Amino acid sequence: MKFCNQCGGPVAELIPEGDNRPRFVCGSCSTIHYQNPRIVAGCLPVWEDRVLLCRRAIEPRRGYWTLPAGFMENGETTQQAAERETLEEACARVRGLQLYTLFDLPHISQVYMFFRAELVDLAFSPGSESLEVALFHQRDIPWSALAFPTVGRTLECFFADREQQTFPVRNESLAPMRVGTPRPV
Repeated sequence: MKFCNQCGGPVAELIPEGDNRPRFVCGSCSTIHYQNPRIVAGCLPVWEDRVLLCRRAIEPRRGYWTLPAGFMENGETTQQAAERETLEEACARVRGLQLYTLFDLPHISQVYMFFRAELVDLAFSPGSESLEVALFHQRDIPWSALAFPTVGRTLECFFADREQQTFPVRNESLAPMRVGTPRPV
């Protein structure tokens, strides 16, 4: 950040009085510009004993499989964001959303929230951000071609919890993804 979004004056990174971390502060109007983590909301859409995955048509991780998810918009709840992202990426409608996994990724300043949800019907297709969309049994999940650790961890939890038919809300911090992961063709 170089300029204040309030007055256009130059900003400097410094620790404001009474604070404990660097912030961008306007030298002209003294506005403090706080930067906060972004929230990613998505769904784990389920149909009987299968889960719906989308193959990404965009970067990052183009060509990898993911659960439908994306950044929350202003003016919507996390549940609304998860439903919207599922509709946008998989043209799928869901119901019965229940918060399932909550992941802290402090290394990229993001928080991921996945909701377990039931597909309303089998009328799904790739949205503009997906190359393809498909239902997978546990044995057919493309584990080595999953886009993000949050997706893999959510699926691991789901299949383990499904055996017990108990789905607690899980909250974990995840470490950075390893660089050099092979990319699908």
